[in-house]
Amino acid sequence: MNAILLSSVISCTVSSVIGGLVTYLVTKWKKGAKREKALGEGVLSLLRNQLVEYHDKYTGRGYCPLYAKESARHSYEAYHALGGNGVVTKLYEDLMELPELPEPPQEKP
Repeated sequence: MNAILLSSVISCTVSSVIGGLVTYLVTKWKKGAKREKALGEGVLSLLRNQLVEYHDKYTGRGYCPLYAKESARHSYEAYHALGGNGVVTKLYEDLMELPELPEPPQEKP
């Protein structure tokens, strides 16, 4: 009789521990997934903002230096890899079409 009772207690204890451990791990995984999603969205937002700033700055100047295009390209590739699209793609394309040097000043007659 004692062996059956001991076996039942051990079985219940093991089941409870395993159930608690699984619950803990699932909860921790869900929190991690939520945090990872928030971080991805935050990075996406920062990249979008950077690309909009590049566009505004360099289209206002009428040219975009090679180093700025290279930086914009890296930002856009990361933005796109994170799932970004839409208006920023058009802004990026506009930026890449700009000349890399300013136009020489026109001589006055």
